[in-house]
Amino acid sequence: MRLPAFAARAVEALERAGFETWAVGGCVRDLLRGAEPHDWDLCTAAAPDEMKAVFAGERTLETGLKHGTLTLLTGGGPLEITTFRADGAYSDSRHPDAVTFVRDVRADLARRDFTVGAMAWHPARGLCDPYGGRDDLRNGVLRAVGDPDARFREDALRILRGVRFAARLGFAVETETAAAMRRQAAGLARVAPERVRGELTDALCGRFACRALRDFADIVCTALPELAPMRDCEQQNPHHLYGVWEHSVRAAGQVPAEPVLRWAALLHDCGKPACKTVDDNGVGHFYGHPAAGREIAERLMRRLRFPNDELGEILLLVEQHDRPLGDSGKLVRRRLAQIGTARFRRLLAVKKGDAVGQGTHPEDIARLLETEALLDAVLAADACVSLRQLAVDGNDIKALGLSGPAVGEMLRALLDAVLDETTDNTADALLALARARMEERL
Repeated sequence: MRLPAFAARAVEALERAGFETWAVGGCVRDLLRGAEPHDWDLCTAAAPDEMKAVFAGERTLETGLKHGTLTLLTGGGPLEITTFRADGAYSDSRHPDAVTFVRDVRADLARRDFTVGAMAWHPARGLCDPYGGRDDLRNGVLRAVGDPDARFREDALRILRGVRFAARLGFAVETETAAAMRRQAAGLARVAPERVRGELTDALCGRFACRALRDFADIVCTALPELAPMRDCEQQNPHHLYGVWEHSVRAAGQVPAEPVLRWAALLHDCGKPACKTVDDNGVGHFYGHPAAGREIAERLMRRLRFPNDELGEILLLVEQHDRPLGDSGKLVRRRLAQIGTARFRRLLAVKKGDAVGQGTHPEDIARLLETEALLDAVLAADACVSLRQLAVDGNDIKALGLSGPAVGEMLRALLDAVLDETTDNTADALLALARARMEERL
């Protein structure tokens, strides 16, 4: 274990001034796991004003100084340095009302959420691990520091952090810690929507996301109440081996670990409970569920303040996940013209995840693989699927005597003819067709 040069310099500067300083939290956990830390945090005996004095002349940010955090801007990236502290009450279930600065690193570690994050390390003094975090890390166990109910009452977001750790690292949550997460889950209603979205997105993109979504479905649906009806909705349909929640979990686990795809796969059938009917033979049907799912997904995502670009992409995938993509080159070209290559591939990924998650008809997956092969062939042939690929442009159409909106209408008509294979994508063929259509209107 070693500190990067920019962090080592900061430690040296603080300790040269007489202030004990340690690397702390996630970077220590990652070092012990043999993983590269994404960022580095230090904690120190120096009070905020003392830190400012040590780094006078350096570039710093004081945005967290009230709670003892100074951000040092270094060539290796921003470095957060926080005074050893003990937290007061958390009246908003998120932030301490006040903090008390202390001089003992162990008192600082006592305020942290999980034992695997309550460790500090120093290049000379080694590891400070008063709560057994190293053993829990080695055993793959997530355990709260001290009283778990107190930890989650203080900051309810820690509950979702627990789900995220389980989803990304595959940790088993210790029994009392898991029970406290459930007991305190109502506190998630007081957490900022953006923070809920961030933790759940990271969890969804984790290697062990399916396991975490199963194990903590109740907690996830407390954070996302719009999805709660999915948990008890059986499909009663020969095309589905699983209920709506389990099917959606399996679908999410099958798509690439990208936020848009994982959210779309989790949400794609969220409209089913509201649309379910059962016929006289006891078979379940879900007519109109893609449109209903789009409405539910939009409410959920607007509440969690998704960025507009992600929101639009996810809603498109939810609404169109049941629409065919095409079983011929002609139909694939038509769909490409409608939604573009990137969206086609995303929709194909969600549909493949959906098919795997059904657990019943492997031939559906085979058909989607055939569609993917058709897509690759169309793209390799550089087939015309957009206006910019037409062999003529607006100036060519204007030269025939058209102007204004009629130019765009003609270009779109020519593209339709190319997609329908009623004409070739050559300038001569397209201009001849344009003249013929103009003559028809006379």
